[in-house]
Amino acid sequence: MKNVTQHTSILENVQRFDTSRNGNPRYTATVDGYTFYTGVDSAHGYSITNYEGKPVVVTIGYHRGKVTLNSIQKGE
Repeated sequence: MKNVTQHTSILENVQRFDTSRNGNPRYTATVDGYTFYTGVDSAHGYSITNYEGKPVVVTIGYHRGKVTLNSIQKGE
């Protein structure tokens, strides 16, 4: 993953996206004005909805040309 940055804000606009080839869920979401995807076959696809509307600290970066979630944790 390239150009990884950290952002702190409210997790917004969580929307279900197409599933991966293996049937795992994928989502798009927005934090601090940055829209990103959860990774293909990533465990984040199962937990991201738990953070919707809550303050979070995320790291995002470019993976294969798309802005992709690297990590997410509860913010203050």
